[in-house]
Amino acid sequence: MRVLVTGGAGFIGSHLTRTLTDRGHTPVVLDALLPSAHPRLPQLPDAEWIHADVRDRAAVVRALRGVDAVCHQAAMVGLGKDFADAPDYVSCNDLGTAVLLAAMAETGVSGLVLAGSMVVYGEGRYDCPAHGRVRPGPRAASALEEGRFEPLCPYCGAELAPGLVGEDAPTDPRNVYAATKLAQEHLAASWARATGGRAVALRYHNVYGPGMPKDTPYAGVASFFRSSLARGEAPQVYEDGRQRRDFVHVRDVAAANAVALEALGERLPSALTPYNTGSGTPHTVGEMACELARAHGGPDPVITGGYRLGDVRHITASSERLRAELGWKPEVGFAEGMAEFARSGLRGE
Repeated sequence: MRVLVTGGAGFIGSHLTRTLTDRGHTPVVLDALLPSAHPRLPQLPDAEWIHADVRDRAAVVRALRGVDAVCHQAAMVGLGKDFADAPDYVSCNDLGTAVLLAAMAETGVSGLVLAGSMVVYGEGRYDCPAHGRVRPGPRAASALEEGRFEPLCPYCGAELAPGLVGEDAPTDPRNVYAATKLAQEHLAASWARATGGRAVALRYHNVYGPGMPKDTPYAGVASFFRSSLARGEAPQVYEDGRQRRDFVHVRDVAAANAVALEALGERLPSALTPYNTGSGTPHTVGEMACELARAHGGPDPVITGGYRLGDVRHITASSERLRAELGWKPEVGFAEGMAEFARSGLRGE
């Protein structure tokens, strides 16, 4: 299969390009090499290479010639610096996706795997002893300032038990990045219905591994901690470190993309099918920081009590649908993956 990988020079895209090659496919990489994602020129992938922006329709149409399917990884990620980033997020993520989909409709390319995100859910799944499944609203700045980090039942104020989110959970994006990722899914679903195409949205949880970008406000928490350790500094853990996440290794995410691509032809319905893509084993951010620091040889992390508005408290996935329907399963364990990550280089080092 000949596959266009947008953002193929990036962290996940470069791993995906290698995985596709190893599985006998022919990747074609399109990447704009934006400074927000690539402060320094990365090592370019060993594949057919097109230096262009996904918002450049003429370039995308040319790149799609002879292509069987698209893996759309190109996006601005993370919370960024502040709300002033909003136009760039919407332009890169939503306009870019719209241009890509229009070009696919023009050229007749009918298969898409979209890099989605767990952030579309907002806060994760919570159960109240008295009211069952509930959806707490955004956490108040006043509560966070006082160190009250756990969301409470919106009806009775009781403590809640977090659980695993399924794909049928309501979406509730809590920041600009999350809103753009949900809009990407809506655009892909509209394209699929209009053209008869097939689309998969892999809702990535916290992806980590070799080649994460270094020292950028658009990177993930694992990259921040790894960069601190490389400087000999203690990782700074926000809140009380007990916020739960699902850390999934980048090679497992690349494999999920390949499996989804190979299922597009016959095993999936038309329109868009979302799949959570996580390890299935929750860990707290504090546990992750400690595991990474231990493997690196210190220094130990520091719990700061600080916070960022727009962060959610707990978000962990059930990836059973992806396992059951497409036969994917993660191969890299938490301790093994963190040990490798502690020893491996970051992009830009």
